Amino acid sequence: MKTLILDGSPAGDRVGMLSVADLQAHLAERGSTSEVVALRDKKIGNCMGDFYCWFKSPGKCHVADDNQEISGKYLESDLVIFLSPITFGGYSPTLKRMVDHMIQNTLPFFATHSGEIHHMQRYERYPDVLTIGWQREPDKEAASVFRHLAWRNSINFYAKVHACGILSGNQADRVMEAELHRVLDQIDRHESDAVPALPEIRCSSATPVSPRRALLLVGSPRLEKSTSSSLGSYLFEQLQQQGLETETIYLYKVINSAERMEALREAIAMADLAVLAFPLYVDTLPAPVISVLEDVVAHCKGKTKPTRFSAIVNCGFPEASQNESAVALCAGFARDAGFEWMGGLSLGAGEGMVQARPLGEMGGQGASLRRALEIAAGELGEGKAISESAQELLAKPVMPQWLYKLGGTISWKMRARKFGTQKLLKARPYEKAV
Repeated sequence: MKTLILDGSPAGDRVGMLSVADLQAHLAERGSTSEVVALRDKKIGNCMGDFYCWFKSPGKCHVADDNQEISGKYLESDLVIFLSPITFGGYSPTLKRMVDHMIQNTLPFFATHSGEIHHMQRYERYPDVLTIGWQREPDKEAASVFRHLAWRNSINFYAKVHACGILSGNQADRVMEAELHRVLDQIDRHESDAVPALPEIRCSSATPVSPRRALLLVGSPRLEKSTSSSLGSYLFEQLQQQGLETETIYLYKVINSAERMEALREAIAMADLAVLAFPLYVDTLPAPVISVLEDVVAHCKGKTKPTRFSAIVNCGFPEASQNESAVALCAGFARDAGFEWMGGLSLGAGEGMVQARPLGEMGGQGASLRRALEIAAGELGEGKAISESAQELLAKPVMPQWLYKLGGTISWKMRARKFGTQKLLKARPYEKAV
């Protein structure tokens, strides 16, 4: 068996080093060859969400960095092991940056898989997946979110066998090694984990106090021309009408600027309410957004004035339920930052329906979206958590699955026509690796 270990830990991480050494030794005892890729040492750019890997250079990210070589090794493998410290219930930005590029290994076209719409397989076979995460100390809620994310990823990765293990930095080495051996044994038996449940995540029960200043954080690489910006902007228009002072920061303008990052910290320190609007990237937040949230926790935790925090996530699948792991991760961030969690809004088919248009220009097609955001704005403006009625209204499917699949097929073929790649959309550039 050929195993690839994608190490998403920072340099010097004790649990990461122990995991790599023990896994390699145990795999060797079983007659399996293994290769470790320390992702922190690789040049991997952020996925920019342009979908060029589907219709400009089908099956391969057009940015020729280390993600291409790693993708080839991924498909060569029988087993891929993801290693990561657990970050708000998800992956480290280092691992997530590579995971974000995994969409190149699927087709743009849609199919029904596990009762949901997902992108079709590009290749005939994919490796089994083992996901290992660790915490400084046990945290059941974050661990449950991590397991749910790993399960969600296994669906989109078309892994026939998948398992997840959780370690804790305060455990004895022998305890961590026993857990690593347990999940390897499980993979050897071709036994996948049962579908994990997300924990019940409660919104803040603090006494409602109307905010005076609200901050919109847009976590899309498309900046102003994004569905995330359209949704967040409409919500904030309603807050402005209630008399709130508002500000918008585009996180992809911040990530490479120390000056802008400091301005972001100051804006958060001044805000009574912060809302993060972002697109779903491989079942959770884009890697750069996770990096920013890590910085917020490191620098803004313990501020004297409480910040209420909410999120709006949209995905390219018709089922808003596919956003659940991402919303749970946002709640985990709020908890780690000491913020008051006010609930999340989840939209399916966001890209196909909104297409970055201002919601006010969508006519009847956008009526339910506008109404849901108006309800949420009224609640947030009074210092209350977002109600289930607002969440359910935004999450309500807008079209049947068969129509969504048909529309997606037509759309991707039209995009490919601009680049003359219509006959190449199902290309398998890493086929020699398989």
